[in-house]
Amino acid sequence: MQGIAFHCLRRTAALTAALLFTATSAFAYVAPGTSPDEANLSNHNTYTNRDGNTVHAPARSLSGKAPEGATARCRDGTYSFSRHRSGTCSRHGGVADWL
Repeated sequence: MQGIAFHCLRRTAALTAALLFTATSAFAYVAPGTSPDEANLSNHNTYTNRDGNTVHAPARSLSGKAPEGATARCRDGTYSFSRHRSGTCSRHGGVADWL
């Protein structure tokens, strides 16, 4: 009987860990659901993030204001639209400010 209880406890722990991992990645830093105003950006490049989503590449704001949907200002003055904190502005001197 103890073997069955241990097996159930082990399965419950595995399921709990899987749910926590899923919830953690689901609640990772996500950009607002808005699209940047392309007319206000210095480039129109995109990249595919680790989730397989297309994200606008870091760009300078032509108006001087933070673009819609930007999540961080990089140290080189560009704005990032990253959906995850890890790697944000990595080729732009790092993050100056989170938005």
